[in-house]
Amino acid sequence: MQETVRFAQGASLRSTGDAMREMKTRVADYFATHEISPKANVAMVAKTGILLVLAFGPYGLILSNHFGPWTSLLLAIAMGIGIAGIGFGIAHDALHGAYTSSPRLNDLLGLSLDAVGASSYLWKITHNVAHHTYTNIHGVDEDLAVSPLLRLSPNAKRMWFHRLQHVYAFPLYACTTLFWVFIKDYKLLLQRDLGPYRDKQHDRAQVGVLVTAKLCYYGYALVLPLLIVHFPWWQVLLGFLAMHLTAGLILGMVFQLAHIVEGTDHPVPDDAGRMATDWWLHEMNTTANFARGNRVLSWYVGGLNHQVEHHLFPKVCSVHYPAISGIVREVAQAYGLPYHDQASLRSAIVSHYRMLRHLGSTPSPELALST
Repeated sequence: MQETVRFAQGASLRSTGDAMREMKTRVADYFATHEISPKANVAMVAKTGILLVLAFGPYGLILSNHFGPWTSLLLAIAMGIGIAGIGFGIAHDALHGAYTSSPRLNDLLGLSLDAVGASSYLWKITHNVAHHTYTNIHGVDEDLAVSPLLRLSPNAKRMWFHRLQHVYAFPLYACTTLFWVFIKDYKLLLQRDLGPYRDKQHDRAQVGVLVTAKLCYYGYALVLPLLIVHFPWWQVLLGFLAMHLTAGLILGMVFQLAHIVEGTDHPVPDDAGRMATDWWLHEMNTTANFARGNRVLSWYVGGLNHQVEHHLFPKVCSVHYPAISGIVREVAQAYGLPYHDQASLRSAIVSHYRMLRHLGSTPSPELALST
């Protein structure tokens, strides 16, 4: 059973509807005029190969036993950078159905997430459904519930330790993939309520894939190096930890910069589950871009610094976001709609830091109402 949060519709939203239609038309015209597909191109395929080599090339070099402990540690860190890149630049597009027009090939490419220890099946539920449909809505958007140690919404209950979350948040982000690989997926699998779903029943075949993939990951990422690499066991585990802390910090931080920054909204539905705006405007109110002009960053994070475009056009491959961002911004400005945009990666991180401080010090809604 799925609990429904309903977005507004009707004549009062005509201007938003006009903007949405114009935006969709102009984006479609862009692809038609340039005679290109909105799916992956040669550059995207080449990036896929580079990211796979970056992730698993260092792994092979470590297993070769040709390198000392310090070089191997650097290789483990490089592997972490590659793993984060796989999440950004391969799995994310594929699981949104944006990489190719073939659902089977998208599913196959999406298994790259399982190959690095996470569950593509649960990602589709928590990210594609819960996050993309109900962005920044407390209690439904699973991305706001990454840890009880973090208060990422003004509508969440504030605990005393949240006052220090701006201090410990970034080290906590570094634990993202470790938590994901060993705890999060199992926790989500056992939850009866998941995002908008109530008493969620999981497909047995998908659960089988999840468990099998986890065992394979533990086997190649931990057991095999312990058996093959000529280092003490603790050095092998240190390399495994360095890899995950690197990937976790990159992934955890980048995803937060899209929604938990100054200017983005955290709306709540009324008692009947109705939102005040339509879904299109909701996404523009709750989502932010950053460093759109940074080509290297855009390449590496798979266009996730173009989150406005991604949330409005999730079926378009991320390789095209820099090109269509000008259209989206121009239409938004013409209709007086929000277009949140941080100029640089640094300014986005600073804005997120300030939001963490603000959310850690402001009272919970029920406390504010009672005072």
